[in-house]
Amino acid sequence: MFEGLDDQQRRNVVEALAANWHEGWIPNREDVARLTAKVRRDITREEYVAQTVAAAQSARRQ
Repeated sequence: MFEGLDDQQRRNVVEALAANWHEGWIPNREDVARLTAKVRRDITREEYVAQTVAAAQSARRQ
């Protein structure tokens, strides 16, 4: 999932995951894939937000 990211981008992703983990969030594979896609600019910020909201809503229904 980290393919295509430079060292700084990798650190940024890991730091973002760690900071949110400390707030109680446990990321899954889809969460990490979505974040790395955003950092790689495979998806826009708006797409990232929409996908994240959709995933959270789906998780609440389960």
